[in-house]
Amino acid sequence: MGSSRIVHIQPAAPPKPAHGAPCNGCGLCCLAEPCPLGMLLSRRRTGACAALRWSPEAQRYLCGAVAVPAGAPPWRRAAAVLARRWIAAGAGCDADLWADAIE
Repeated sequence: MGSSRIVHIQPAAPPKPAHGAPCNGCGLCCLAEPCPLGMLLSRRRTGACAALRWSPEAQRYLCGAVAVPAGAPPWRRAAAVLARRWIAAGAGCDADLWADAIE
């Protein structure tokens, strides 16, 4: 049996998709631990990724390394393209995690 720990998720976050299904921005994977890019950006190997951002407008989590604000300089857009490739954005959920609500 695996270990369990508490991860605080925005109440409005979408539920975790099935393994392999498209990412819906639930944030569970990034809240549990940073990916290799997140380790560089967060300067840590455990805990929530510092690049993770909650979007109240979209009602989902976004990767700060991938999300590009309007009017961003060209180098920032290029960096986001590389970040998408590095984190395999669009490849489907690869988080082997389960979330249970704590009442």
